[in-house]
Parts: sequence; structure tokens; C-alpha cells
Amino acid sequence: MSIEWISITLFGSMIFLMILGLPVAFSTGAVGVIFIALFQGPSALNLLPTRIFGIMTNYLLGAIPLFIAMACILERAGLIGAIYEMVHKWVGWLKGGVATATVLACTLLAMMCGIVGASEVTMGMIALPEMLKRKYDKYMACGSILGGGTLGILIPPSIMLILYGMVDNSSIGQLYAGSFLPGFLLSALFIIYITIRCYINPVMGPPIPKEERPSWGEKIRILLPIIPSGVLIFLVLGTIIVGVAAPTEAAGIGALGALVIAATRRRLTLKMMISAFEQTMRTCSMVLWIMFGANIFVGFYVMVGGDDFVRNLLLGSGLSKWGIVFVMQGLLLILGCFLDWVGIFMLTIPLFGPIIRQLGFDPIWWGVLVAVNMQLSFLSPPFGYSLFFLKGVAPPEISTKDVWKGAVPFLGLQFIGLVLCMIFPDIILVVPKIFYR
Repeated sequence: MSIEWISITLFGSMIFLMILGLPVAFSTGAVGVIFIALFQGPSALNLLPTRIFGIMTNYLLGAIPLFIAMACILERAGLIGAIYEMVHKWVGWLKGGVATATVLACTLLAMMCGIVGASEVTMGMIALPEMLKRKYDKYMACGSILGGGTLGILIPPSIMLILYGMVDNSSIGQLYAGSFLPGFLLSALFIIYITIRCYINPVMGPPIPKEERPSWGEKIRILLPIIPSGVLIFLVLGTIIVGVAAPTEAAGIGALGALVIAATRRRLTLKMMISAFEQTMRTCSMVLWIMFGANIFVGFYVMVGGDDFVRNLLLGSGLSKWGIVFVMQGLLLILGCFLDWVGIFMLTIPLFGPIIRQLGFDPIWWGVLVAVNMQLSFLSPPFGYSLFFLKGVAPPEISTKDVWKGAVPFLGLQFIGLVLCMIFPDIILVVPKIFYR
């Protein structure tokens, strides 16, 4: 069978199984195993444990459960609520200030968590009722939480960038350094949009009444509980970026620091730890199963020459190198509407990474650009995770339609951020150049 027909039947079978409701991990893994047995013979299945064992023994993989554990512990320690209250008191006097505080709090939380779910769920429970109580436009209220929450997967310590670095053999420290400015750019775009809309139409986001605004003494006092979190951010991210510690070591420091913070806030109980570690185990299991299944799938496709087929198809298309980049970004956008980001990474990075290097683009620029692209997938219907996270904790008066409509402007802002990072590569590369070149 030609590689063209193998590609059609392979990917068609995977899509068919997912339409039937089989999870991505088992759709890719099952198709990979069946096709290896059919095309390479049953004896070729002996290679599968070797591929999977190679992933399991990767030293960097240890950073993922540690960072997830850190996020789960900090969430249950009440730190998310404390950060939101602090930012809320500082900027709530602005028109749209509560929505702005939500985005700022999510930005700070992104520098501690590395995942989306913690910010989306907790902010949905804390900030959304607060904004609705203050008569905020429901679409603005939902959108600010959705947009801000997705920053957790881009701004370090992002587990997305750890996985990308593992699969692409790129420096995670450089990926982390390159993702700071894009993350802050998106945060700034969200805040600018909220501020302009609310100053044009104050009904969308009224400021906090004067009688509720805190004094300067109270503003300073509420900063004190956040200081340990700032130290934790420096210990985790600073040591990775300057090269003092590997991501796994820094993640261990972060998890230990989260336990210390929980203890100082008198939230460190056996029940809390069991809950946090159970959530960590569930999240890591999902990530690992997708990695294993997709790795088998891609392993077969590369074995039969699929990587050469994709490379020749794109490079021989007659498009310029920027045209090829646009095509690959478009494919990632489409895949983001239907697949989990872990599955997308495992399926596309082994195919696209060598092409980017052959075209002469910086692999760190491309890696962060892919992460920005994948951030859109959390708000992209019909399977955007953030949409379902927020709807799951939203008050009854907020419908699924309200959540989706609230996401639209922020999805557009994320796309603008993606285009800016493509047009101006230094948004991504300037920080890595400072620390690594």
C-alpha cells in the first residue's frame, strides 16, 4: 500500500474511533498497534515496550506530576482566593476593575500552577459570583475568567512546554524564557480590551463604590500573605531560567514550597493532601496514557515513511517558508477544536519539528508559537476544556451559550497575540537571547 493510502486509512481509522466515543489515548494506541501488526508483522509489536519505556524513564517527565501537585496544593491552601482578593482591592476602583483583577490574578496564578483547570474552576467559583453581584455584563464576566485562565498553560511553569521540550529535544529553560513575554502580552491584551469596553460602556463593568474601596494601609497589609508566593515563583522559575536547576529539580522545590505555604496558612491537613494527590494522579494518568497511545501511533507512521511524506508534501508544495508555517499553524488550529493538546503534540511535533529546522526557523520560536496556538484550543468549540470547566461551576443563570459567547472576544484576542508573535519573533526570542546567547 502506498504511503498516501496508509496516511488516509491510518488517520481515518483514528478519527472514526474518536467519533464512536473512544478516548484519544486508546484511539491512537489501538490504531497504532493494529497497523503495526498488519504491516510489520506481530513480531514488530516487541518494539512497543521499548518506545513506552523510553518515555517513562525520561528524567524530565518527573517535573509534570510535581508541578501539577504544586498547583493542586496551592489551590486547596486557599492561595488563589488570597491572590484574587489582593488584586481586587488594588484595581477594583477602575471601570471593569473586577474583571481586570480576575485577569491579573490568573496571570499571577499562571506563574505558580502550570495548568488551566485550577484557575478556571476556582475563579469561576470566586470571581464570577462577585462580578454578577456587581451587575457586570455576563459575557464580560465569563470572558475575563476564560481568557485569564488559559494563561496557566503558557506562562511558566507550563507543563505544556515541558512536554514540548521532551518530544522535540528542545531546551525547556529557553522555552520557559521565551514564553514569558507572549504570556504577558496576552494578559495585557485582555486587560486593554476590558478597560476600553468598560470605559466606553460603564454598565458592562461598574467600578467598586467609593465606600467599599480600601485604604492604602489595607492595600499594603493584604500584600504580606502573598510574599511567600513571590519567593516560590523566584525559586521555581528563576532557577530554571538562569540554569541553576533542571525543571524536575525546580518542580520538586515548588511542590515542597507549596506544602510549606499550605502549612503556614494552616491548611495542611491529611484530607487536603489526599485530595491534592488524587487530583495529581488523575491528571498525570490522563497525560501519560495519551503520550503512550500517540507515541505508538506516530512510531508506526514514521516507521513506514510518514515523516518523509509530510516533509516532501509541505516542502514540495511550492509555498514559501512562511506559507508552510501558516499551513502548519492552520492545521494546529483545526486540530485544537477536536483533540486534546497532549495528543496534538505527540502527533505533530515529531513531524513538524524537523521541517521547521530545515526551513531555518528558530525551534524555540516555533515551540512557543505552538504553545500560544494550543492556548486557543482551550476556548475553541466544540471541545474547549475551559468552556466546560467554567460551565461546571457557574451559577444556574449562566447558560452554556453565555459561556461560549463570552469566550468569542477573548478567542479573537488570543489569535491577535498569535499573529503578533509570528510577525515579531523577538517577542518570543528576546528573553532567551538575554539569558542563553
